[in-house]
Amino acid sequence: MKPVLSIHFNGQCEAAFRFYAHCLNGTIRFMLAWGKSPEAASVPPEWGDKVYHATLAIGDFVVTGGDLPSDRYQKPQGFSIMLQMNDADAGARIFHALAEGGQIRMALQETHWAARYGALVDRFGIAWEINCER
Repeated sequence: MKPVLSIHFNGQCEAAFRFYAHCLNGTIRFMLAWGKSPEAASVPPEWGDKVYHATLAIGDFVVTGGDLPSDRYQKPQGFSIMLQMNDADAGARIFHALAEGGQIRMALQETHWAARYGALVDRFGIAWEINCER
């Protein structure tokens, strides 16, 4: 078994995945628009360019995602994506990149459990935590 994270967006998946690929040094392996999918008829025509399914590889970790029409979309809540880091400098770079245009919930700082820890919500509404072990 290998868990895979799947993130749903309300029309911003392509921008989010391109942003994550840049911030996290990832690679978009696949991206299919609703208009070219087998489900094209189930969404309004203006939704045709939105992402039906995308796959992003970040090292050995895979994230999938897509855009859900407004009547099916629910704002993410009750979770965050934690990036466990061994390199505090890389953790700081990623934290600040993901925070651009978002909201910092806890500034990146030393804690009793970590050399650096910080929490944020990115510009797409996804919560992230950066944890740099001692």
